[in-house]
Amino acid sequence: MEITINSLDDIQQAAKEFVAAMGENSVFAFYGKMGAGKTTFIKALCQELGVTDEITSPTFSIVNEYRADESGELIYHFDFYRIKTLEEVYDMGYEDYFYSGAICFIEWPELIEDVLPGDAVTVKIEELPEGGQRKITI
Repeated sequence: MEITINSLDDIQQAAKEFVAAMGENSVFAFYGKMGAGKTTFIKALCQELGVTDEITSPTFSIVNEYRADESGELIYHFDFYRIKTLEEVYDMGYEDYFYSGAICFIEWPELIEDVLPGDAVTVKIEELPEGGQRKITI
């Protein structure tokens, strides 16, 4: 599945399409270059899922936890950019998150591919040459 975002004005509609296609999957690995829009899109996904708290990048904390207001659904947002070794991932108890059944949105999964669940959904975000457009491939 592909979703094109023409501008930031379209991001919530793209998030709505993505959420509709999520199915029973719970772990989503977001691949993309620095500045491709991974964090911005994950923020839109969290909002679409009903999170009203402030949604921030977990660059320094590694993981942020959110809860959808109405459904109570738990969402984890990971940013593994600063991870240096898999030992750090083991120490944080990644299995408790990835296998909890909660939704997990993971940025920089290429740094932890050895521990990603086999059924993790690969999501690629790339900037298109047409200024500001993004293509999301699921």
